[in-house]
Amino acid sequence: MPFQRDPFPFPRFENDATFTGEKKHKKMLYTKPAHLAQNDQPWSRLNDSATLNSLRRNVLYYDEEAPRDSLDLHLKAMYDQHVEFLKNKKQTLYQRETLTEDHGRILKNRVRAEPPEDDGDRERMKVSSSSQKSSIHSIECAIESHHNASTNRGYSRKHDGGFYST
Repeated sequence: MPFQRDPFPFPRFENDATFTGEKKHKKMLYTKPAHLAQNDQPWSRLNDSATLNSLRRNVLYYDEEAPRDSLDLHLKAMYDQHVEFLKNKKQTLYQRETLTEDHGRILKNRVRAEPPEDDGDRERMKVSSSSQKSSIHSIECAIESHHNASTNRGYSRKHDGGFYST
């Protein structure tokens, strides 16, 4: 025997579709298929411009400065055996691109930000000195901390994170 009773109470609650009436369907935002829309702007600009990484993955990419074999890799290394004698194998293979900034190759799609020039108008670090030497056991002018020499060998802590003082 099928279940005949309606599980919902009599005053039926309205849901999103019946509360405001029927929802009108929005029109489709995209009128062209994806393979034709890729020819329009801005997708065309994004598709046509290659990044350095995508250029390097291309079949036709050739880098004349890249080492062709192990001998080239050793010859282009920064290791100088007259100055850095008996370095381990890993240190003898460091390349110029790894250690220096003046290698002349573009490795990433980034514009290198030039550091601001140092103008003398900025405030310099101030060094303060005391006219008399204070005791190292004194907590006057000490940096606040929850570890303090005056409190249980420096290991006592208040519940709010402060330090106990006497």
